Amino acid sequence: MSLPIRSQLAGPLAALAACLCVSGCGPKAPPAPPPPSVAVAHPLPMTVVDWDDYVGQFVAVNSVDVRPRVSGYLVSVGFRDGDYVSKGQVLFTIDPRPYAAALEQAKGGQAHAEAALAEARADRARGDQLLAAKAISQQAHDALVAAERQDAADLLSAKAQVATASLNLGFTRVIAPLSGRVSDRRIAPGNLVTADQTVLTNIVDLDPIRFAFTGSEAAYLKYERENPGAARGAVPVEIRLQDEPDYRWKGSLDFLDNAIDTGSGTIRGRALIDNPSHFLAPGMFGHMRLQGSRPYAALLIPDQAIVTDQTRQVVYVVARDGTVSERAVVPGPLVQGLRVVRQGLGAADVVIIDGVQRARPGKKVSPKTAPIALEPNAEAQAAAYAPPPAGSASIVGAPIGGQGPTAQVR
Repeated sequence: MSLPIRSQLAGPLAALAACLCVSGCGPKAPPAPPPPSVAVAHPLPMTVVDWDDYVGQFVAVNSVDVRPRVSGYLVSVGFRDGDYVSKGQVLFTIDPRPYAAALEQAKGGQAHAEAALAEARADRARGDQLLAAKAISQQAHDALVAAERQDAADLLSAKAQVATASLNLGFTRVIAPLSGRVSDRRIAPGNLVTADQTVLTNIVDLDPIRFAFTGSEAAYLKYERENPGAARGAVPVEIRLQDEPDYRWKGSLDFLDNAIDTGSGTIRGRALIDNPSHFLAPGMFGHMRLQGSRPYAALLIPDQAIVTDQTRQVVYVVARDGTVSERAVVPGPLVQGLRVVRQGLGAADVVIIDGVQRARPGKKVSPKTAPIALEPNAEAQAAAYAPPPAGSASIVGAPIGGQGPTAQVR
């Protein structure tokens, strides 16, 4: 009996042994993958100033519609359309002949009044002698005095008529009331112009020039709370045109309205800009940034290093052993391509600036040191192809702690 039982168990035992051999001699499990490689750096410490951005339009400080002071027929134009004219330059000439004749007539009236006054004074002198000799009555003498005074008054009136006629003759030469750029002539020579009614042309002054904009009530409150009265002072501004990469036009805030518009919740403001080359013209649009804070110490990191986590914005910080942790931050404006971090980071923190998509909180990474560099005109170049950002900043002081324009992990 024992032999058949061994025969029956021999097959299963051989199969089990074969399975054990196969499992013991098979390939080993693959090793764990290495930690992902990421670029890290210390935040870049700098002294910055916040700027608030506005879109506005250039307007002339003075704009004058040139009208004639006397009526008459236009005989000549003394400028070319669009010229830059100087104050006192003759722009138009109205036919002066009728006014020259009127002046001569007024001068004749003045000469007649002077002769009449001279005769009255002589009569008065003779009357004084006759009255002293009691040769005439007091009434007759009073009549001579009255006649002298009346002729003196007539002479004053004649002189006034001469002055008026002289002014009218001078008004036939229409001169520029200010220096600036003149528009086109609205009336051609040969046409009749009416005093104080006909618009001949328009002149605007160009240096300096104003930049008009509107600001929100929230921005006004911020300025007033941080520095009461500063919003109405000479706050520096910088402006760039639509096709310019940088803010090359400098000026200062010179006017802020006295009330908030109840319909829009905004307040009107103006800045004064030097324009010695007369390049800026009224009606141009531009982007203005207004200094929104005093210089303060800030930490800068690349914008892509900040991750949005639902309602929070976080950065990934690497510990000495390579472990990643999450750090909630309060970001500020952009400055030369880097994002200001107002709260949540320290200068000694090691931040992942590239490869954040490969990092996970609590996991390890392989950090590689990389520099953080400023990008001049980054905001302006981006704004040339996209709407302007809500805020920006600029470097106003030397790097904090003696660092250069780049920072890296030490």
